[in-house]
Amino acid sequence: MTLLKQELLGKRVRFEKPELLAPAGSLEKLKFAVHYGADAVYIGGQQYGLRSNADNFTFEEMREGVEFAEKYGAKVFVATNIYAHNEDLSGLEDYLRGIQDAGVHAIIVADPIIIETCKRAAPKLEIHLSTQQSTMNRQAVQFWKEEGIDRVVLAREATMEEIVEIKTHVDMEIEVFVHGAMCSSYSGRCVLSNHFTDRDSNRGGCSQSCRWKYDLFTTEEELNGPQIGIKEIPLFQSGDNPFSMSSKDLCMIEHVPELIRAGVDSFKIEGRMKSVHYVATVVNAYRQAIDAYFADPEHYEMKPEWLYEIQKAANRPLNTGFFYDRPGHEDHIFEPEDKAAPYDFVGVVMEYDEATQTALIQQRNHFKPGQEVEFFGPKGTFFKQSVGELHDEEGKSLDAARHPLQLIRMKVEQPVRPFDMMRKKMRNS
Repeated sequence: MTLLKQELLGKRVRFEKPELLAPAGSLEKLKFAVHYGADAVYIGGQQYGLRSNADNFTFEEMREGVEFAEKYGAKVFVATNIYAHNEDLSGLEDYLRGIQDAGVHAIIVADPIIIETCKRAAPKLEIHLSTQQSTMNRQAVQFWKEEGIDRVVLAREATMEEIVEIKTHVDMEIEVFVHGAMCSSYSGRCVLSNHFTDRDSNRGGCSQSCRWKYDLFTTEEELNGPQIGIKEIPLFQSGDNPFSMSSKDLCMIEHVPELIRAGVDSFKIEGRMKSVHYVATVVNAYRQAIDAYFADPEHYEMKPEWLYEIQKAANRPLNTGFFYDRPGHEDHIFEPEDKAAPYDFVGVVMEYDEATQTALIQQRNHFKPGQEVEFFGPKGTFFKQSVGELHDEEGKSLDAARHPLQLIRMKVEQPVRPFDMMRKKMRNS
């Protein structure tokens, strides 16, 4: 797709909005992502993806997800981004045809044999090159274009300068991770999980070994009678915090204009394993930032509340990854981290009765009368109130909402809509 650009205040600006691409680890998450502003979602099927522990989609669920997304003008992509072993290839053609028949728009793929098989068996599918291919230079992007790839998902290690150069020299759709967890290895090419747990990280089984807690030792030789043995010397003292290799999370909400001016076609949010609350909150913030920029690029201002909203979802500490600087020790989490999200997601609005100003809430976490809660939603809903009387569906008074997915009626101080959410501040935060 050729980008239409113009000069504005001496900076390159595009006419088309970039796509906002959200993770969807389940059908419910897909629906929330679309409602909260995603232009596209990426999901996993039953095979060939890198999140084997997610609630991955059957073909029937794919069809339902595609039908729902298309009602709102959104697209569905399926991750088929494993590096395949010989035994993985049996049934590949049928699987890809099943994805195509479900109406999916594109697959995200790393292995060349899956690319070639898709071209032959499911030619209606777009092919998006996965970040697993670690693509970071314009020559590589040009190569994949000539191979018939429709979009390249750049490596997380690509810098803003490299992205600009790629978009300047190659007419190719570029997708970039803008938010979420960063792999401690090189764009997901880790084998720690394979060695420690026999779970193949590049076939969907990563056990996130980098986030475990470790004690550090060095060794030295010592004589043990006539034998030479190895003595372990601890590099920690009693009471020291364990060591981990966990990286901070990526967050580019404060740099949306730079990403747009660089020509990024798709803003990708990581997190198929994250909660509905996380997906909705993060998508909502980036949706508002992108829309605000295109409404008035010349006077655009980053609103602090967008970042504050993101921090209410489950996050590690945040940074800008490789976009501007090579991450150093300060960009890793070596000690137990403070909880960055001092809020609990407690309910989803199912219905609203305007006459009685009463909402039907599906419980997602414990709450009770007297607690202060926040309501938020994709259409600008945001207000705080104290929880009043609670009743079940039969009208029985409740002293608390304590049962998972229980339907509860309560008065709300402002109108709400289905898919709006309710959260509360955690104690001691």
